[in-house]
Amino acid sequence: MAINSNKIKYIPGTYAKKRPDAAQMAGQYIRSWEKRQLELKEKEAALGVMSPAVCFSRKIGVGAMEIADILAEKTGYRVVDREVIEHISNNADLSIKTVDFFDEHYPGKMNELSALLFREKSFTMSDYVRHLISAVFSLASAQPTIFVGRGTHLILPQDSQLAVRFISSKSYRVKRLAEILNVKEEEAEKKIDEVDKGQRDFFKKVFGKKDASPYEFDIVINCDFITQPEWAAEIVSQAFKEKFKDFV
Repeated sequence: MAINSNKIKYIPGTYAKKRPDAAQMAGQYIRSWEKRQLELKEKEAALGVMSPAVCFSRKIGVGAMEIADILAEKTGYRVVDREVIEHISNNADLSIKTVDFFDEHYPGKMNELSALLFREKSFTMSDYVRHLISAVFSLASAQPTIFVGRGTHLILPQDSQLAVRFISSKSYRVKRLAEILNVKEEEAEKKIDEVDKGQRDFFKKVFGKKDASPYEFDIVINCDFITQPEWAAEIVSQAFKEKFKDFV
């Protein structure tokens, strides 16, 4: 979701690196996923087996996307950001494919996830949430993936992912965003407040949560102190190797 005003436009995940269009990337990932399913069928292998994923959750503006790109270079994993996930979840044709795949290869999983996420709360799983869950599982099943945003750490099984939360002070985020957009910090702070509200609204609507609990993650990294994205990427890389020794 882009944040607009008369002066600035900000898409969470933006930094110096130019990223391909979300629709283009989504199409590429779906074609990769379909090819993977055909290969598995030809080999008569069990479908739905996932490589361990890395799931990033972050306060908007801490630089998680930059860290993800560095980690991708270290691991060979691809990066799937919130824009790509949203495109697949909101595209009717793509959603049908991923939902059909999910229902066939993860029978009963949707009810299990609904009970896990909402428990006794009176939330009904919407079509959007169903599409979101199916998209994440389909992408994770296609090839090793680093997910950034959209609550993917709440969707994938804990034993098949490394869940990482990035936080920082608001002043750090404001300063970083002001530098990226080349605007005054006062204006950047207003955008941070708008994006934070949008993120809170998303988690409340989709997962019935007010905020991300530190107990949901394997690691919480404070970017006020781990100031270089290379440091953060190395920490995540080492933690992944330790958690998934048998896979790496």
